[in-house]
Amino acid sequence: MQSYIQIIDAAGFDWDDGNSLKCQKHGMSQSDIEQVFADIIHVAMDEAHSMTEPRQLAIGRTAAGRPAFVVFTLRVVEGQTMIRPVSARYMHDKELKRYDR
Repeated sequence: MQSYIQIIDAAGFDWDDGNSLKCQKHGMSQSDIEQVFADIIHVAMDEAHSMTEPRQLAIGRTAAGRPAFVVFTLRVVEGQTMIRPVSARYMHDKELKRYDR
């Protein structure tokens, strides 16, 4: 399977204390979040939360197979496109049933 990071030609991930701590407050590590991009199920625009910059919502699975949501934006850092996770969490059972349909 080709990973989403390759499809969008991103050089990697843009992490700092701000987004790292925010993403991890729901129990996902940086590694878990990055793994979601290797097993993307669906990507959509997150227009409701795209006030200052375009945001997207990725639905995928971690290496352990846990389904998760990751809200992210693409940023150019030193001339390279980077994926900047904004928020991330594991999916609830009710959400899984809805997305499995």
